[in-house]
Amino acid sequence: MRKRGSLVVFFCGVLLGITSTANAQNKSTIAIEHVTVIDGTGRPAIPDATVIIEGDRITRVSRTEIPIPAGAQRIDGRGKYLMPGMMDVHIHLHGGFTKPPDERAGIRALQSYLYCGVTTVLDVGNNPDFIFGLRDKERNGEIVSTRLLAAGGIVTYPGSHGSDPNMSTNVDSWPQAVPALDKALAYHPDFLKLTYEEEGWGTRPLIPLLPVPLMQHIIEYYNDHGVRSTVHVSNEIRAREAIFVGVDTLAHPDIQAPISDRFVKLMAARQTPFASTLTIGEGYSRLADHPEFLDQPLYQAVLEPEEIQRLKTTEHDKQVRNRWAKWMAIMTPVAQENIHKIDTAGGIVALGTDQSIGPAVHRELELLVGGGISPMDAIRIATLNSARFLGKDRDMGSVEEGKIADLVLLSADPLADINNTKKIGSVFKAGQLIDRSKLDLPVNRKAAAHDVAPMLMYPIENALE
Repeated sequence: MRKRGSLVVFFCGVLLGITSTANAQNKSTIAIEHVTVIDGTGRPAIPDATVIIEGDRITRVSRTEIPIPAGAQRIDGRGKYLMPGMMDVHIHLHGGFTKPPDERAGIRALQSYLYCGVTTVLDVGNNPDFIFGLRDKERNGEIVSTRLLAAGGIVTYPGSHGSDPNMSTNVDSWPQAVPALDKALAYHPDFLKLTYEEEGWGTRPLIPLLPVPLMQHIIEYYNDHGVRSTVHVSNEIRAREAIFVGVDTLAHPDIQAPISDRFVKLMAARQTPFASTLTIGEGYSRLADHPEFLDQPLYQAVLEPEEIQRLKTTEHDKQVRNRWAKWMAIMTPVAQENIHKIDTAGGIVALGTDQSIGPAVHRELELLVGGGISPMDAIRIATLNSARFLGKDRDMGSVEEGKIADLVLLSADPLADINNTKKIGSVFKAGQLIDRSKLDLPVNRKAAAHDVAPMLMYPIENALE
């Protein structure tokens, strides 16, 4: 009982103590001096720069020495690299798929992102009461968390992809769909998530498909309410159709086949952002073939030892036998090449993982670079491009004057090796220096297995994505 009580005290400290400290720093001034700035725009790095943060905004980025405001907290950036906080624009947060929902599992997953330098995430399909409850707590400063945006339940056609009635709004005609959409809009979602996928590829059978005219009505209705849209697609034909009925973003790249030159030109011309989501498919074969990746420091930091052991044994054995894992091992290089072509042509690739754990973002960066994208462009994808996906690039996504101070200070150069994004010294969210040592993660505490809700990398059979 004493150990359990200690855990409760610790957890309350995580939720309340750090929040109070963060709120106290809300109007503080921070000066990061003599740092190399990688600003997220793709422009060359700025050596020996000074960055001033006042409140939640960046107020100066200077190549020359400038007066430091009186009372500022000064951080010596010599030998360090400052980049924007990373983003994941496609997650499904843990905790919302259990009965009852597990709020602590969700908070720990959100804190795993913050620990890994990810300052904004977009959940694109979850239990609405669960995800919007956590979103409101994050915005009210009741929990320490990465910035959380959410779509809530998926909107789709009955029997189509992700049409579980417990997690989605199923509509089949217009305007009969309006009352159901109004009920979903009452949560004030940040995004609309649609699915436009008949499957019938890989190891999946055919399923019903959302009619195009109905999709257009839904997108227009949400846009009229000020809500951006994203759509689950997996091939260029469905992506093209969704783009021409007005969808704002695509939730995935084409993973079914190599894309055509016409589609590359379309994506460059239309500037429709899409999420990369390489990690979700590659993750199955990676666990089957290379479970030792779980020994990396970031995974060790955020996953319980018992969960790591389960993944290396039970889940590893399952994926060795999984035909889907074998299919995705073949198709991931195809998706990498498709993404590389669109990025090279000037299309907007954003970083998404389709997972629910901070280290997955770093794996996504590795896969982007492994597919031929430069580290500089991969950082742009994880920052400014992702802000464009969210429709928030005026305020977020780069180290520029006037923008929200979501920043990561690294101890090694990520342009020399993208894996150096893992060498995190400090994380700032909205100008607040996060105390990573107080997050509710295994790296910061020890607890008995029965006291700890597991954070699963593969939480659900037949997940939404």
